[in-house]
Amino acid sequence: MLGLTVPRHRLGAVLAGFSLVAAGVAVQITATPAAAATPHRILFDNAHAETAGNADWIVSTSQPDPLGQDSSPSAESDWTGALSSWGVALQKTGDYSLKTSTSALTYGGSSATDLSNFDTLVLPEPNTLFTTAEKTAIMTFVKNGGGLFMISDHTGADRNNDGEDAVEILNDLLTNNSVDSTDPFGFSIDSLSISSDYPSAISDSSNPVLHGSFGTVTKSLIASGTTATLKPADNSAVKGLLYRTGYSGNTGAFFATSTFGSGRVAFWGDSSPIDDGTGQSGNTLYDGWNDTGATNAALALNATEWLAGGSSSGGGDDGGGGSTCTSAQLLGNNGFESGSSTWSTTSGVITNSTDESARTGSYYAWLAGYGSAHTDTLSQSVTVPAACTTAALSFYLHVDTAETTTSTAYDTLKVQVLNSSGTVLSTLATYSNLNAASGYTQRSFSLAGYAGQTVTLKFTGTEGSTLQTSFVIDDTALNVS
Repeated sequence: MLGLTVPRHRLGAVLAGFSLVAAGVAVQITATPAAAATPHRILFDNAHAETAGNADWIVSTSQPDPLGQDSSPSAESDWTGALSSWGVALQKTGDYSLKTSTSALTYGGSSATDLSNFDTLVLPEPNTLFTTAEKTAIMTFVKNGGGLFMISDHTGADRNNDGEDAVEILNDLLTNNSVDSTDPFGFSIDSLSISSDYPSAISDSSNPVLHGSFGTVTKSLIASGTTATLKPADNSAVKGLLYRTGYSGNTGAFFATSTFGSGRVAFWGDSSPIDDGTGQSGNTLYDGWNDTGATNAALALNATEWLAGGSSSGGGDDGGGGSTCTSAQLLGNNGFESGSSTWSTTSGVITNSTDESARTGSYYAWLAGYGSAHTDTLSQSVTVPAACTTAALSFYLHVDTAETTTSTAYDTLKVQVLNSSGTVLSTLATYSNLNAASGYTQRSFSLAGYAGQTVTLKFTGTEGSTLQTSFVIDDTALNVS
């Protein structure tokens, strides 16, 4: 209950699973967003059976860095993989930095392939389910300004025979994640196996995916694939760009775009269009990249450019790299109801213990409260979109204490903004045992000065040697517009 004055005890209600976070360490972002002179950073996933069966959805056998195979490729054969044409075409522009992930996807960690180091994630027909932590990472990455390129295949294309195909795996990402499972992108992938078709592009001369720097898109290719059903009532930014023959509007979309938070999303209903027909020995591949009846290369490359923030219009409101701002709340798991998801904490901070009370829901963040020398941290990285002029951080704070002084701050809670190196950019506020009061009080700060930056919001609760002070936080938000 609010008003606790006895030392804190960690009960069984405290969430498990914090062994993955080192005690006392707040995970920080290791790179800043791409600036105009910085290459667009693209991460291709190869940790979810993307080379199972006849699939060979890699840009190069040199992973994570394709430059290890050939540092200056001039032809797609200089790199080995069915996506090498795609990779080499991007590399030759000098505007892109490409990497391949072969391990679990993370966001806000220290790995060189952590999503915080990239502008766009490409999922080329994944064939194993994403873990709960991976789904949180992907969705948070997009929400904070990242681009997501989802490439499916037809239903039943279970290349590794684990009972899951790309349709099911990508739909699971959209409907079973801790960030937003309420149709966040405004579309669902159809359980279809369409044998063949040449889907046509809509007429939209201003759309940067259909009319980008890599050429004009007129048609794509289905060689056993599927489509998506659009739901603009759930996300008004969703837009079908190419449709299966005989379809339009909200059904039969073979290629679609959308936005989520400050990020951008693209969906393609078949992996055949990205297949360049060459790869590792023993695979049976199909050259859809160079199909003369379609313009698949232009579609893949224009979409990559748009997802990475290289274009400023089309597909709904702009994401993090554009010239407009999408109004959004950017913090993941902002009410703590998904436990430790998205946040990095010391042990036991996020809890549903009945010794304190959540403002709403069941879970909250509880820092300090031990009655002995102790430090707790709670942090989350977030990208403040460059085009947003308002960025309002808010949270509700309750402080109770057993201290009796009315003049000395023995126990403190610091609210800080850190950069990618862990350097404190600003201490927004310091609260102490002197702020003890009944109930929650909302605290608000402007982060507009960090527009265009990826920063870490960090709460640090530090307690002295005797007499507890509890700092209880709930219902956080970072609203941008």
